[in-house]
Amino acid sequence: MPHINPLPRTDVPELEPLLRNAEAAMGFVPNSMLTMAHLPQLTMAFSLLAGVCFGTDIRPQVQALASLSPQPQPATAALPGHLVQLIAYCASLSSGCRYCQAHTSHNGHRQGLTSDQLDEILTYEQSDQFTAAEKALIDLALAAGSVPNGATPLHFEVLRQHYSEQQCVQIVAVIALFGFLNRWNDTLATSLEAAPTEFAQTMLADAGWQIGKHGP
Repeated sequence: MPHINPLPRTDVPELEPLLRNAEAAMGFVPNSMLTMAHLPQLTMAFSLLAGVCFGTDIRPQVQALASLSPQPQPATAALPGHLVQLIAYCASLSSGCRYCQAHTSHNGHRQGLTSDQLDEILTYEQSDQFTAAEKALIDLALAAGSVPNGATPLHFEVLRQHYSEQQCVQIVAVIALFGFLNRWNDTLATSLEAAPTEFAQTMLADAGWQIGKHGP
């Protein structure tokens, strides 16, 4: 059973042009797109990314998207920036991408993550630096960032004690986005920029972070 149920197609009429395109290409509408539809703009953005990666002409999609006007996610429903970076950092830790670890820890610190929190990520279960809600995020991000994927129904049972269904979708979207970025930067050995390099060398060295292939 899915950890988050896909929406009925009839619940997201604003996405119908994209859903019809997917149906024409695949013979059905994939449940993955209907699960993303809890955040309609996520389905739209993914459709463009997939089109580029598959080498198709995305101009019809762009034109279709220009005519759509989904309701934006309410500001109060979106996760605050430091939690987004916390999720991304933990997923990157689990995958082993040091480039993304440096970026997300640096950005997270700028947005409110403390030095003590960064120091105690890997001992989060016993740490008093994190709330129960934050521990739920860390737990899922570390599990979902691993190979094979370690996400379980229990992770989502705990998440729902603290977050709405839409926020749960955003949480998974951040993890999935960094699955892409972790693979991209680790595969290409992307050179790490000066600011996150300095931050990671100062703040993450005790946890074993090294620049490795992302150096000059």
